[in-house]
Amino acid sequence: MIGRLHHVVLDCPDPAALAAFYSELLAMPVTYTSADWVVVAANDTASGLAFQLAPDHLPPRWPDPAQPQQFHLDVMVDDVDAAEPLVLALGARLLRREAGESRVFADPAGHPFCLVTRPGWAPPVGTT
Repeated sequence: MIGRLHHVVLDCPDPAALAAFYSELLAMPVTYTSADWVVVAANDTASGLAFQLAPDHLPPRWPDPAQPQQFHLDVMVDDVDAAEPLVLALGARLLRREAGESRVFADPAGHPFCLVTRPGWAPPVGTT
């Protein structure tokens, strides 16, 4: 195991509003809020759905390929530096190296995903 799913992240123009929708739909609380990021999860130590501000967001018009579905995965790892060569060996492509705790990659089909440093509340990767 290289990592564990952290959040499924949806781009949107209003993270708080979309989080409120899913919070009600799934009967799960909002567990984290900032100006551009809101999380809905079973509790504040669980992974869940995250909603990320995308001011120029164009909603998908499924199944119109001109405006396709949009999301990315956050995968938590104990050490981003150690995990990077492992995901590259699997066929990922580095899209952006961010300072310190996260890296953005594309999967072999081009879908973006992030490696993020495991938060302190989560058990070490590979133990669950």
